[in-house]
Amino acid sequence: MTAKVVSTDKHFSIMIPATKEFFFKDDTPWEKVAEGLERQIHGYDGKIMMVVAKFDTGAIGQMHNHYHSQITYVESGEFEMTIGEEVKTIKGGDSFYIPPYVMHGCVCTKPGALIDVFSPAREDILADAGHIKEYRNTVA
Repeated sequence: MTAKVVSTDKHFSIMIPATKEFFFKDDTPWEKVAEGLERQIHGYDGKIMMVVAKFDTGAIGQMHNHYHSQITYVESGEFEMTIGEEVKTIKGGDSFYIPPYVMHGCVCTKPGALIDVFSPAREDILADAGHIKEYRNTVA
């Protein structure tokens, strides 16, 4: 855990230490994000990050954007996923890509989980969970 990587966008840079190499779901805490929505942060460094998001039926992943590239695998469940102006029903086994700065969000129609991979790491999520101390939100 000694490696440090700089995560940057055009507005700022922040040092993010690399995590341990192994994560076990029973040992990794869940964080409540919203009603019916929890997330579990897995490995990260400044270049990449993985998060599992668990949804109950009706839970909403609010529309938002960020400068990070995102690829998500639908582990289970069913979701109405909006990316930009396009809305699709996605279910277990499907995946999607979200380019930087594109608005996106979802509504869970059957309980399930999404596995999100971000590049670079999401500083806002790490700060909310107390993994890093400083973060300035510069994306509207």
